[in-house]
Amino acid sequence: MAIRLDPKLAKALDRLARATGKTRSKIARDALKREVAVTRFRERRRGTLPFAEAQRLGTDEDVFQAVS
Repeated sequence: MAIRLDPKLAKALDRLARATGKTRSKIARDALKREVAVTRFRERRRGTLPFAEAQRLGTDEDVFQAVS
């Protein structure tokens, strides 16, 4: 897979790679993994929201208290 980066982002990626000792590819893979995980979490959270609202669980703290 190939992606195009604007020059400013490419330069920032190069600086980050030098500073961390990671390759550009490793940094990109890690960022994509995080994005996929966050998107899945949000989708699942959105799917469970009606059930939480039915139990009057309006916040994450409410859920934590209910399961603790």
